[in-house]
Amino acid sequence: MSWMNDEEYCDLTGLSLGAIDDLVERNKLTVIVQDGVRLIDPSCGTSTVVPQKLAELAQRNTSELVVQPEFIEKTIGTIINLHEKVLDAKDETLEAVKVENTFLKEALNSLQELYDEDRKTIATFTEQLKLSQQEVEFMRRKYKLMWNKAIEEHTDK
Repeated sequence: MSWMNDEEYCDLTGLSLGAIDDLVERNKLTVIVQDGVRLIDPSCGTSTVVPQKLAELAQRNTSELVVQPEFIEKTIGTIINLHEKVLDAKDETLEAVKVENTFLKEALNSLQELYDEDRKTIATFTEQLKLSQQEVEFMRRKYKLMWNKAIEEHTDK
């Protein structure tokens, strides 16, 4: 149930505070008092509020009003229900976005860790490749010197 303070209820119904006080005194509205603030249940008592508002409008406007009080009551109830559903959907959407953002953040952190590990592995392999190339070059020079020496000894004999 959604409770409204006096000001919100005045804005919703278009009634003055005096008219609301009168309806409360006649027990036509459901009210509670929390922390010194009077809260009104907008879903109850609209059948009393709507005819009073229609009477006020009829006094101001001489043309005939065709709108039935039941229609206005149902419309206000529908608007309030739709508003509550929109708020619920908004909260659900925000929660879903937060969960998705958390998931994406974790995935990004995991990918960053893998990337860092891969960079370390590549650096290690690069160093090993350099050492292997140096060793191959050393062996090539060693065998070249050995063959040159063997050829010289063979040609001397």
